[in-house]
Amino acid sequence: MEKRTLGSGIAVSAIGLGCMGMSEFYGPTDDAQSLATLERALELGVTHFDTADMYGSGHNERLLAGFLAGKRERAVVATKFGIVRKPGEYARTIDTSPDYVRRACEESLTRLGVETIDLYYAHRLNRDVPIEDTVGAMAELVRAGKVRAIGLCEVSAATLRRAHAVHPIAAVQSEYSLWTRDVEDEVLPACRELGVSLVAYSPLGRGMLTGAITNPDQLAEGDFRRLSPRFQGENLDANLRLVEDVRRLAVAKGCTPGQVALAWLLAQGPDVLPIPGTKRIKYLEENVAGATLRLKPEEVAALSAALPRGAAAGDRYPAEGMKGLNA
Repeated sequence: MEKRTLGSGIAVSAIGLGCMGMSEFYGPTDDAQSLATLERALELGVTHFDTADMYGSGHNERLLAGFLAGKRERAVVATKFGIVRKPGEYARTIDTSPDYVRRACEESLTRLGVETIDLYYAHRLNRDVPIEDTVGAMAELVRAGKVRAIGLCEVSAATLRRAHAVHPIAAVQSEYSLWTRDVEDEVLPACRELGVSLVAYSPLGRGMLTGAITNPDQLAEGDFRRLSPRFQGENLDANLRLVEDVRRLAVAKGCTPGQVALAWLLAQGPDVLPIPGTKRIKYLEENVAGATLRLKPEEVAALSAALPRGAAAGDRYPAEGMKGLNA
């Protein structure tokens, strides 16, 4: 698979694997199935694995530990800190204080069973804690050899610049897809100015851009998308109409809508790295195949015009999930 670079020094596969759904948020989970998917990902050339301490309240990191045993040198592991939740609850607080940064890192290292985290993100930012203090504590972890590189999630361009002045930021992780293009306004240009990679989570619009979801009743009980404004009522109807443009191009190219959506994102630049999430081998293989699809410049332009910035109806998250966005 094509390689891309996180920041200035960590080479990874062009498409990574978001592991969150292997622990919660997207319906029932199965550890054996998830581990088989992780193994298959590595076989297919995926080397970028993304997790967080709050996914399954530590379960996701422990799951990855089982996968990483004996193959640590072949995988680049990114994890995150900052969102504090009680097990099974969606409600959260955000803690990015220096003491918490240090404690959270030690706990993630233990759960992952590794000596060093390749990329350590602040998952969300507490606006009452100066970014300089948070990044300063993260920089200490780099100097101590516990972290190779640091990143930020869902931050503003101004915050990124302040953070980068304290210590080089390797990557900003934000939601980015054909139906969530907010980062193009200020964040992506700032990343390019500073040499920071943009890691795109939910590159398939939480499944919407695959064309497979037409009714929230298709979603399992406990799937958080049942609470998402974009999957409800008139918002859903409007968003389904957007997907039709993706579907038409997919038919013309003999591929799936999801592969078109990933190819569009990869075409935005070599510094954009999608991490579609899945817990099933079938969808993993489909996503990886999307890395080989090449869209013509006129096809990229047509999709960009059909799904312009701000086209998606509804907020990205329920109110609780909006905490810390664009901090």
